[in-house]
Amino acid sequence: MEKEKNKVLLVEDDTNFGQVLRNYLELHDYVVELVRDGILGLAAFRREKFDVCLLDVMMPNMDGFTLAEEIRNVDPDVPLIFLSAKSMKEDILKGYKLGADDYITKPFDSDVLLSKIRAILKRNQELHEKQHSQVEFIVGSYHFNSKLRILKNGVTAQTLSPKENELLLMLCEYKNDLLPRELALKRIWGSDTYFNGRSMDVYIAKLRKYLKEDATVEIVNIHGNGFRLVVPV
Repeated sequence: MEKEKNKVLLVEDDTNFGQVLRNYLELHDYVVELVRDGILGLAAFRREKFDVCLLDVMMPNMDGFTLAEEIRNVDPDVPLIFLSAKSMKEDILKGYKLGADDYITKPFDSDVLLSKIRAILKRNQELHEKQHSQVEFIVGSYHFNSKLRILKNGVTAQTLSPKENELLLMLCEYKNDLLPRELALKRIWGSDTYFNGRSMDVYIAKLRKYLKEDATVEIVNIHGNGFRLVVPV
């Protein structure tokens, strides 16, 4: 079975440079969508799922830094690489503060960029596999299978919704430790807006209801910070 190609969003207002870079990446088995400004880049990102984003910094309509902030509100984990002629320390630091995986100044060697993309994608894949390698958890008297989305207590089984399942999985991964509210919101809901926060509170209430048969299990609200799934050791 042929391996699925990684998808790259390339946002670059220099048409010639963008086309050359797109062709180079396509020769190395990447699927590349090239757009010319930040507004089009954000529309493309909201429309499709990408494995990595390459963002020029100086662009019309919406610059690369603003685009990066908008992308992070949609997906806090997607790798971002800035491509820029701006080599001032302040600009580079700003890029990293926005969560960039790398900041590459122009002109650059295409082979170096390719190596950086491969390294970032490999690291993210390994991290994803590590995070989700465990699918079964013992939560007090409950057995939770995140792959099947089933929470079972004796003969009673509850099939969880996708969001209930993701939230309980994160709580189990942080068992007896703080699950930061912002992290859960960004990973499951895509952003930490007020309305998403209220939605998550509803799902927390549902999970508490599902777990109420075991008095030793508790989801504790750490005010302003997040939640702890308290389970007897």
